[in-house]
Amino acid sequence: MSGSIAALFQRLTQGVYVVGVAHGEARNAFTAAWVMQVSFDPLLLALSINPRHSSYGLLKEGRAFSINVLKKSQLDLAGYYGRPASADKKLTLTEWTTDRIGLPLLRDALAWFECQVVGEHPAGDHLLVLGKVINGKLLDSQAEPMTYRQTGAMDGAAALFPDVFDDS
Repeated sequence: MSGSIAALFQRLTQGVYVVGVAHGEARNAFTAAWVMQVSFDPLLLALSINPRHSSYGLLKEGRAFSINVLKKSQLDLAGYYGRPASADKKLTLTEWTTDRIGLPLLRDALAWFECQVVGEHPAGDHLLVLGKVINGKLLDSQAEPMTYRQTGAMDGAAALFPDVFDDS
């Protein structure tokens, strides 16, 4: 692990989100930081997900996802949804509702977006999933969004960075 490369990448400004997925009656949610807007017309968001992640199957089958924007004060939720658990188990300890297509939406989030999957693209050890925004709501206009840097070493990602940059 290289502390310097990990520290460098922690300076990229990115938020922290809880991504909700569903297929049929099965639902799950997980913490993600690699989310961004990629288009105005149509409104598109991109989500980066490891295809070996337990929620990827629900995302692929359900062809939709929600993005719940966490508040600066919700570090506990970022940690909670970042831990492994079976579908529906994580959702038992927090207040949430569903949208019209069954995606989990956190009642205490800063904001949420509902997205229909319009494409997937390989991105190294992850997949970039493009979602067309079909709905959204700002729930707390006074709150500040959480940044990835605030989570520190919570996700263990620092161990995944190389010690040096690859020159090839």
